Amino acid sequence: MAKGKDALSDAELIAILLGSGNREKSAVELAREVLNQNENNLNTLARLSITDLMKFKGIGEAKAVSIAAALELGRRRRASEIIKQKKIKTSKDAFEYMQPVLDNKPYEEFWVIMLNRANRIISRQMISSGSLTGSLADPRKIFKLALEQLAASLILAHNHPSGSLIPSDSDKKITSKLKNAGKLMDISILDHIIIGDGTYYSFADEGLLM
Repeated sequence: MAKGKDALSDAELIAILLGSGNREKSAVELAREVLNQNENNLNTLARLSITDLMKFKGIGEAKAVSIAAALELGRRRRASEIIKQKKIKTSKDAFEYMQPVLDNKPYEEFWVIMLNRANRIISRQMISSGSLTGSLADPRKIFKLALEQLAASLILAHNHPSGSLIPSDSDKKITSKLKNAGKLMDISILDHIIIGDGTYYSFADEGLLM
């Protein structure tokens, strides 16, 4: 209260959520242990399930739920800061728009950003949700939504739960397939971004949409 929340470390903030530690460790020490085992990275910590958190001695269901809820609130706060009708000018803009939705997911999701002719966002739509082995991107579903919303162009986005940003052969194939289908319908595919571990890979930046 004296110094303000900005003065607290990540471990101290988590300790407040814990309220207490265990017989061997204080709340702060327990929080440090949790962070240390998750690369001292809040994004990595956010991937843990309630069951995973409860594996730490001194963290029961209530404490685990508190940590998970706090991290989810942080994610939602970031998502709510994105203003609708924002103009997408670069791959970074697309990444910042989709990161709150896709980062830290334990499974793969495929999304499409719908844009008008001025490259302003109409909406974002989840096309599919899959397992760790991949998800499906149905061109018929994608272009049906695009036509319904009068989209002039699209940006594809999906996550790699592994954190690797290297596009797979299937990523390249679906991108090419959607790009060619878009040409027939006069709906451009501007980019395809892969998100993982707080960063991204852009097909457009790498010259893969030429």
